[in-house]
Amino acid sequence: MTRCDLAIIGGGLVGASLALALQDAARARGWSIALIEPFVPGQGFQPSYDARSTALSYGTRQIYERLGVWSRIAERAEPIRQIHVSDRGRFGATRLRAEDEGVPALGYVAENAWLGHCLWQAMDHQVIHWRCPAEVQRMQVLGDGYRLQLSDDSSLDCSLAVLADGGRSALREQLGIHVRHVSYRQSALIANLTPSEPHRGQAFERFTADGPLALLPLADDRCALVWSRASADAERLAALDERAFLAELQEAFGYRLGALRQVGVRHLYPLALSEAEEQVRPHLVVLGNAAHTLHPIAGQGYNLSLRDTWVLAEVLLESEAPLGDFATLQRFLHLQRLDQQLTVGFSDRVTRLFSNDTPLLAAGRNLGLLALDLLPPAKRWFARQAMGLGARLHR
Repeated sequence: MTRCDLAIIGGGLVGASLALALQDAARARGWSIALIEPFVPGQGFQPSYDARSTALSYGTRQIYERLGVWSRIAERAEPIRQIHVSDRGRFGATRLRAEDEGVPALGYVAENAWLGHCLWQAMDHQVIHWRCPAEVQRMQVLGDGYRLQLSDDSSLDCSLAVLADGGRSALREQLGIHVRHVSYRQSALIANLTPSEPHRGQAFERFTADGPLALLPLADDRCALVWSRASADAERLAALDERAFLAELQEAFGYRLGALRQVGVRHLYPLALSEAEEQVRPHLVVLGNAAHTLHPIAGQGYNLSLRDTWVLAEVLLESEAPLGDFATLQRFLHLQRLDQQLTVGFSDRVTRLFSNDTPLLAAGRNLGLLALDLLPPAKRWFARQAMGLGARLHR
């Protein structure tokens, strides 16, 4: 295939979700979709203690239900039935409960490898053509789309190119798309661990003077740890032996899950807020982490990207214009702009508020957590943000 209607550059969770969202319509309309990915997806799924995982909001569940894959994903997605938010050393705390919101779970946690496996297995390879392993090395603007130069020395022309190749997208830079980048001067330490007591579907957001930490429930009574610290301190923690590391984590988190007994491989990721200044051009969309990368504190990055993906698919399917039509792509951005602004702003403000230990701010956020527990409307707003329902989910 030397020409296709739609080329999705990046076959990760965002790119695969977009392909799946367009699959039925592509079959009906005769569209050809190319999914270009440098890593070959595995044919089977192998559980791993150290697998990376993603927090899925209740809104994300709704999208995957519409795509017909949620029942499969749910087989290994651990429900979040309660979120406990606290500030270390202060009495302010709040608890969000699924039963109070009338939903079976506030969100879910699933291993990335399992999510990918479920999405790939649901694809019709007569409609979605994998170019894998392959990378796009250059993108050339044509009058009616783009010409992609691939790493296997082939080229592919497309009417619409979707750039979903991650937060460090070299193609985004090559195309001259500028990025607003704000470093939080922190790194996230990511690991899985096993506490001595069952988590019972509880997720914990714990704010400390050194940075926030989250423990999210995983299958088999494991927990996923996301611990944000100053970058140098995060490196120190990553280098500690298991016993010393667990002792420091226990001191910071406390004993709400009993003693922390085992920790897996630790990974470090520098934290920043980044937003592409252009998300659409004629015949081009920037999606996923290539469009915006958030601090993981509120667990909203992937969920926002999936809502972008869903709305983009809706707009493309509603339009009678040819694929790549600029007015159509601008409509997608217009529909998602408020959701993006609210979610990015919520994540950034929470990060800054809870990463600052000045006495005035510390007292203010302590009162804020108390107010959330005492004021049902404020608590409901906060819960809807956490559930990915802060902005209207398009039909």
